[in-house]
Amino acid sequence: MDRAEARSPAAAAAEAVKTYIKMNRARLAEDGELLALLLPERFEAGEVRDLQRFVIDRLSAENASLRAERDALMATRATAARLGDGARRVILDLIDARSFEEAIAAVTGAASAFGADCAALCVEGEGMASAAEGVRLIPPGTVNAVLGADGSGAILSGGGRILLGANGGDCKSLAAFRLRIGRDTPPAIYVLGARIEARFEGEDAVADLSFFARALERAIRAWLDLPKI
Repeated sequence: MDRAEARSPAAAAAEAVKTYIKMNRARLAEDGELLALLLPERFEAGEVRDLQRFVIDRLSAENASLRAERDALMATRATAARLGDGARRVILDLIDARSFEEAIAAVTGAASAFGADCAALCVEGEGMASAAEGVRLIPPGTVNAVLGADGSGAILSGGGRILLGANGGDCKSLAAFRLRIGRDTPPAIYVLGARIEARFEGEDAVADLSFFARALERAIRAWLDLPKI
């Protein structure tokens, strides 16, 4: 006669729990407190009394996060579109300019077209007697210090007072682009400043501003009758 295998009380209890779960799955799914005890890693810290409420709250939080991400992407896209439109308008103003001074005035007064609060055309020129109207003189070495020896542009969060003067002291976002005007001309840089953080962030925005900088350096080269480089 065969004898039943002897089991420890713990093993017998575990087997009883498994049997209960198999026989009462629907009832278990409605018991949030029991689920929390069986699967603590699936729930947030703390007691879970209402599984349905827990799931709803979790989904609501996830939806809120997705909506925030969507809104951020839409805002970035809208900003990039405005920058692109601004670049095209100011390039047309450059083409339409009838003098070098008019061209400089067009770009230094173009801050609002780019969603910025101030703009400047900066040229290294310590010791120079004067500069064209609308052009800021900056100490030698400033362009490389801001952009690096080979850098063509940068998005910055500080340094507005150095590049833009007193008006740039409270700017939290800067876009600075090197202007390669001529082989023998002083280093120059075009700078936009905004009081709003991350105004010029995004690949599309950087591409549009970089394109504008290339158009600007060519326009200045043409007005100064300098050879192509």
